[in-house]
Amino acid sequence: MRVFVTGASGHVGSAVVPELLEAGHQVIGLARSDKSAAALTGAGAEVHRGDLDDLDGLAAAAAAADGVIHLAFKHDAMFAGDFDSAVTADLRAIERLATALAGTGKPLVTTSGTMLLAFAGLEDAATEADAIDAGPRIDAENAVVALAERGIRSSVVRLAPTVHSTLDHNGFIPTLISLARSKGVAAYVGDGANRWPAVHTLDAARLYRLALESAPAGSRLHGVDDQGIPFREIAEAIGRGLNLPVAGIPATEADAHFGFLSGHVTADNPSSNTLTQDLLGWKPVQPGLIEDLAQGHYFDIPAGTTS
Repeated sequence: MRVFVTGASGHVGSAVVPELLEAGHQVIGLARSDKSAAALTGAGAEVHRGDLDDLDGLAAAAAAADGVIHLAFKHDAMFAGDFDSAVTADLRAIERLATALAGTGKPLVTTSGTMLLAFAGLEDAATEADAIDAGPRIDAENAVVALAERGIRSSVVRLAPTVHSTLDHNGFIPTLISLARSKGVAAYVGDGANRWPAVHTLDAARLYRLALESAPAGSRLHGVDDQGIPFREIAEAIGRGLNLPVAGIPATEADAHFGFLSGHVTADNPSSNTLTQDLLGWKPVQPGLIEDLAQGHYFDIPAGTTS
């Protein structure tokens, strides 16, 4: 296929692009900077210059492709505290991509997160069959699933909150490591028994390719390997990697210690991948999160620097 990929030079995109190319697909990657364009060209992909606000450009690229993988999200706006505008831009981009693909039977694979189910109050282990009526990013997920009725082979990959590998420079794990360095302690809240799922970037990339190639229209898929690691164990692995003490803190101190991450570090988000494995034959084969942390690459960045 000739595949248009948004977010192609980002963390997950930088693994999806070679995964697609190695499988024989052509890739056209969305790039909003010279640096991103150069990275895509170096990887062997074509470049489409633009961003999520260039709706006409997105539609044109989608119409010229045999399928679309949508990975881009305005993370810079989100981390600046403007989550609403990032969510709005994402939904608007999806709607324009869908307009270009309607009635063609072509695949559109988009991105969501398992953590949204925890934030919505789901108490049991999340499965692919679970759906929430409405909410930030959930509206986009539901819209994509509904595109099956408009002649698009649509699917949504719900990624675990922790997508980990040597490619992960700005996700939750690097952020938690930076925080532990600055505070002098690797912390968890309460007894740290709340659980986080995780998946290796390369396993996630393969899932996106399989979804593009064969996911049925209207599918929800879980990019999950570790289905629920107690957050205390993640903090302990960070403590070992930094040679720092590990400690539980009371919930009343979570906001002061973790800042904008406080809601995430206390979320309980066990998530299953059984239906995804059965549907696509996807089986994660890369190291789990704790094993990956033990390899040391997350701790090679000196304190006070970013990557």
